Amino acid sequence: MKRRKRKLINMSIVEKVKKLRVATGAGFKDCNLAIKDANGDLDKAVEILRVKGISKASKKMSREAKEGVVAISGDAKKTSIIEVNCETDFVAKNDDFINFVKELSELNNKNNSNLEELKKTKMTNGSSVDDSLVALIAKIGEKITIGQTKTISNSSSINYQYLHTVVKDNLAKLAVVVSLETEDNSETVQTFGKQLSMHIAASNPIALESSMIDKKIIEKEQELITEELKNSGKTEEIAKKISLGKMNKFKEDNSLLTQPWVMEPKKKVQDILKELSINDLKIREFSRIKIGE
Repeated sequence: MKRRKRKLINMSIVEKVKKLRVATGAGFKDCNLAIKDANGDLDKAVEILRVKGISKASKKMSREAKEGVVAISGDAKKTSIIEVNCETDFVAKNDDFINFVKELSELNNKNNSNLEELKKTKMTNGSSVDDSLVALIAKIGEKITIGQTKTISNSSSINYQYLHTVVKDNLAKLAVVVSLETEDNSETVQTFGKQLSMHIAASNPIALESSMIDKKIIEKEQELITEELKNSGKTEEIAKKISLGKMNKFKEDNSLLTQPWVMEPKKKVQDILKELSINDLKIREFSRIKIGE
């Protein structure tokens, strides 16, 4: 009778370990120890593992996370992009990681890319995004971080998107969303929207036009040009002319409207816009997010 009783107790612990592993994703040894420390109480064991998970996660946060995926969610009126980083490409293709990012992407769209609100939002597992992220780090064993986010929503515009190097479904290594304002919903506009999103992916513009480039970026580029010309042996007057030419070239190359059109490099994007002859067609805004940039 004693032997049979002992066997029943052991089976009970094994079942609890199984349940705890399913619930938390933690390893057998960690679950077994947590159940012992919690005197068999599953809820307490979950809390113990969560505390351990936070400890494990914090150690991993000092490491670099340059891999990952960018996800797009939403529709043609409201579209969001979110970047989620990890340490290796192997984890970027892991089902647990992919499922987390997919759900996170939908929640990000609902929260209009408000990162603080997103972190507090409950996921389908009942935990907040923040807590779910910690649990995922503990389970996978890599640093995972939420990177850039952007939501584009304009009532009078249609959004077009492009994914480059697709990992799975709406997840890729590079994502672009561009917003076009027009009442014309012809095939010509739709084709232009798709091609423009591909152009942005390839040409990586900083802003729509030169006046919209961040002042800090302009100042930094000017510093680099000035430093470059310091030891050139040029007179101050010539150096100023060269500097002005280089800055104008920088602005032109990094402004979407003045970039050479990828499909026809002899023309600029603004030339293609004019050739379409659609009076109310405007590029409202765009976002381009690439893993590791």
